[in-house]
Amino acid sequence: MRIDPKWLREFVDLKPADRQLADDLTLAGVAVESVKEIDGRLLFEMEIGTNRPDAMCHYGVARECSAIYDINLKPIKPKLPKAKPVAKPFLIEIQDPEGCKRYTARVVRNVKIGPSPDAIIERLKIDDHGGVSNAVDASNYTLMEMGHPTHAFDLDRLEGGKIVVRRARQGETLKTLDGVDRKLVPEDLVIADAVRPVALAGVMGGLDTAISDSTRNILIESAWFDPATIRRTARRLGMHTDASHIFERGADWGATPLACDRVAELILQTAGGELEGEPVDAVAGHVIRYGIWLRRNEILRHLGQEIPDHTIERILRRLGFTEQEVKAEIPAKLRETIKEARGQSPEKRAELAASVAAATGLAKERVSDLIAASKGWGPSWMVELPTWRLDIEREIDLIEEIARIYGYNKFENRLPSFSGGVVELPHAAKETRVRSELLALGYNEAVSPTFISPADAQAFSSANPVMLANPLSEEQSAMRTSLVPGMLGMLAWNLNRGTADVRLFEAGHVFELAGEKSEERRILTIGASGNMVDASVHGAAKAYSFFNLKGDIENLLSAFEARNHYFDAHTADYFHPGRSARVVLDGATVAQFGQLHPDLAAARKLKQEIYIAEVYIDRLFALPLRVPRYQPLSKFPAVNRDFSFLFPDSVMFEQIHNAVRGLNVAEMTSFRPVETFRGGAVPPGKYSMLLRAEFQSPDRTLRDDEVAQWSAQIINALESLGGSLRS
Repeated sequence: MRIDPKWLREFVDLKPADRQLADDLTLAGVAVESVKEIDGRLLFEMEIGTNRPDAMCHYGVARECSAIYDINLKPIKPKLPKAKPVAKPFLIEIQDPEGCKRYTARVVRNVKIGPSPDAIIERLKIDDHGGVSNAVDASNYTLMEMGHPTHAFDLDRLEGGKIVVRRARQGETLKTLDGVDRKLVPEDLVIADAVRPVALAGVMGGLDTAISDSTRNILIESAWFDPATIRRTARRLGMHTDASHIFERGADWGATPLACDRVAELILQTAGGELEGEPVDAVAGHVIRYGIWLRRNEILRHLGQEIPDHTIERILRRLGFTEQEVKAEIPAKLRETIKEARGQSPEKRAELAASVAAATGLAKERVSDLIAASKGWGPSWMVELPTWRLDIEREIDLIEEIARIYGYNKFENRLPSFSGGVVELPHAAKETRVRSELLALGYNEAVSPTFISPADAQAFSSANPVMLANPLSEEQSAMRTSLVPGMLGMLAWNLNRGTADVRLFEAGHVFELAGEKSEERRILTIGASGNMVDASVHGAAKAYSFFNLKGDIENLLSAFEARNHYFDAHTADYFHPGRSARVVLDGATVAQFGQLHPDLAAARKLKQEIYIAEVYIDRLFALPLRVPRYQPLSKFPAVNRDFSFLFPDSVMFEQIHNAVRGLNVAEMTSFRPVETFRGGAVPPGKYSMLLRAEFQSPDRTLRDDEVAQWSAQIINALESLGGSLRS
C-alpha cells in the first residue's frame, strides 16, 4: 500500500520531514518498507498488518501520526448542500442481518458523467488507478482517503425502486464489472434490486447497473458486511478486489454514513447534480464492542517501566479509544467483592460477577477476568473501544498500543529475570551435526509446505494420509506423508527459473493416520540436480551422479556409531530401479536414495536427472554420535595380497565384503575392490574383480604362513559365493 505524506499533512500538522516521519511510523509498528520517488512524488510503501484495516488508508495513518506526535487530528466533515425533499425515501431492505448489519445509501440526481479533475486523478495514481469517471473515481478516492469501500449504481437501471441485501438464489448469475458471468450459490451475499442481483456484496458491482456516460441519477452505497461471508465468496470465485481486501479484514461499522456523504460531496463537486432526500441508514444489527478495564499495575507488570498516567490517557485518546475522561478507580466495595469471589465456588463466583457487572456496567465476561486475576488493582481505566479497532479484544492489546506509541526505543535494554536453566533438547547435538555436515557438503536448507495433494500422499508413501477438514485447495488437502513431493516442487521451481545446479535438504515432520489418531515422525530429505563440478579452463563439467549422492550419504552416516551396515537395492517405486540403494544400519533401514524414476520425472516435466535421498531421522538418532578415537600407527610393515576373481553378475560387492569381514581376521586392516572388468576374455553374465586385502599387526611382524592361511580363508569364502579364482 502506498501513502502520500503530503496527503497526511492535510489531516495532521506534521513538522518532521518525510523520511523522519517514515522512521517514526515504522518504530510505532506501522511499517514503512521503503520511501520512493515516483513521477516526482515522494511516496511511502507501507506494510500494514492484516489485523489493521483501519490503517489501510491515509486517514488511518494520519491518526497514528496524531498519536505519535500528540497533534490534533482534523476530522473529515463533508460539506453538503441542503437535500431536495422527497415524499418517499429510497427503500433499503436487509434480509440477511448476519451478512449485512448496516447499509447506508443516498441519491444524487442530474449528474453529468465525465473525467475527474486533475487533482483527483493525480491522487488516484498513487495506487496506479488511471481514473474511470468522476462518479466512480469519487468512490475510489474515498477508499484511499478514509479506508471504507463504497459503490455507485446507475439509479435508473435499478428495478422496483429498492435495494435488497440477501443471499443468492440457486441458479442466479451476475455479470460483474470485469465482464465475467459469475454463477452464484446460496452462500453468496448479493445486493439485489426488486428483480435480480446487481452486485456481489463487498466484492464487485454488476455491469448492468454500472455508471456509464449516459448515467444521470446515482445511488451511492456504503455498507458493513460480515468478513467471513465476503472471504468465502471472494475465494470461491478467485476474486480479490480493493473492497474485499478491507471487508475480509473487518470494516468500520460506524463509518458508513460518513463514507456515503464523502462520496456524495465529491460527486457534487466533480459531476454536478443535486442531493435528493436525506441518507437512508438501514441498521440490522450493531457491532458490539465491550469496554475493557485497563489496570495500572498490569501495564507495569508487562512493560516493566512506569509510564505517567497523563501519557497513557493521551495515547488512548489520540488513538480514538475514548472521548471522555477514562481514568477511574474501582470502588473499594467492589474490590472487596472481587477479592471475596476468588475463593468461592463457580456458582457463587458467577453470582458475584453479575452483581459487579450490574454496579459497573461491565460485561460479565470482563468481571470474570477481574475475579480470576491474582493481583491487587490500584488505578485503572475503563476504555471504550472505537468501531474501527476490531483487533482490540483484551487488556493486553491496549497495553501493546500504549507501548508502541510511547516508543519501544524508550524502554531500558535489560534481560528478563530467569531462575531456571537452559535445557538442551535430547537430539539437539545430533541435529546440529547433521545440519552442519550437509551445509559443509554444499547443500542449502529449504522449507516446503506441510500440506500436499492426496495423489502425492499416496504416490510417495504407503501410509494413510491425514486429511484436512477445511483445506485451502484440493492440492493442499492432506498432511504430507513424505517430504519428497515438496522437495520435487522446490527443485522444479529452481530449474524452471534458470537455476540448473541445485542442492537442497529439508528436515521436517511427516504425518500418517493410525486408527483414529495421527502419528508424526521426522524425516530428512535431500534433493540435487545439475553439475557437481562446473566447466572451467581445467576441464569439462561433471554432472551430479548417483555416486556423488552415495558419497554424501556415507559422509552423513559416518557421524554415527554403528556396529554394521550394508547397502542393497530394496527401494521405493519412485526411484530408478538401477540407480538407487537402501542403507541398513544395525538391522534398521535408515535411508534410501537414488535417481528419481524417469517416468515420474517426465510426468512432473523435470528435464534434468533428479537425485533424491530420504533419511529416517528417528531411527538414525537412536544411534550415538561417533566419538573420535586415537589409534597409534603400527611400527611393523603391512602386507598386501591381491585376489583376481570371476563372479556372476548376481553377486554384489556387499555380499563379497560381508563374506570376507565375517572371517573376523583381526589383522586384516582393509579389504577393498581395486578394479572391475567386463568383456574381452570374461564370459557373458560374469565380471572380473581385482580385490586387495591388507594385513598388519600393531605389535609384531607377520609371518608368511599366517598371511597364506588368511588368504586361503578369503579364497574359500569368495568361492562359496560362486566366484572362481583367476590364474
